[in-house]
Amino acid sequence: MAKGKMKKRSMRVDMTAMCDVSFLLLTFFVLTSTAKLPEPLPVDTPSSTVQTKLPEINLATVTVGQDKVFFGVLGKEERIATLEKMGERYNINFSDEEKQAFSYLEAIGTPMNELKKFLNLPVDVRNKVGAEQAGIPIDSVNNQLKDWVQVARIVAKEKNNKIIDVAIKGDAEESYPKIKEVIDILQEQRVFRFFLVTGLRNEDF
Repeated sequence: MAKGKMKKRSMRVDMTAMCDVSFLLLTFFVLTSTAKLPEPLPVDTPSSTVQTKLPEINLATVTVGQDKVFFGVLGKEERIATLEKMGERYNINFSDEEKQAFSYLEAIGTPMNELKKFLNLPVDVRNKVGAEQAGIPIDSVNNQLKDWVQVARIVAKEKNNKIIDVAIKGDAEESYPKIKEVIDILQEQRVFRFFLVTGLRNEDF
């Protein structure tokens, strides 16, 4: 007896639903992701096998490299509040536009007397790798880093009712005396515990 012919079925798969889901996910990630702020002073941190995650809020970072010191705090509102208090301390009145410009900076390395001029530079110039920033003064006569740290601690206490964490991010090639100066400034303000930012390395090396 002859077998009946099998009806051929189409092997075409409708991908419309999959494409819709893919575009929805892409749109979601684009709208909810946070753009990384340009790093003003890239440093090559020393290697370490220790993995300690830095806090994602309430953190101040002191970056040391190329014989310069930069300072930054997490959070746009915290940055603006810190700048306002520094302005009060140094009798400098910052405009709303300058405050907004400052809020988008991951860290600052400009002396206070040049800060207004720096904040009014075009964005592309301002975001160049530390090109227009000489570093925050930390000498005994003009210790502006001390003021930045003090003010950031005051802001953290007022806004979050917390003691701000401090991290030191130093270049592996930076001279030890420069790092020691920063540590001494922190200890003068009774900041005895802080993070040291390092790069992860393999334990076999």
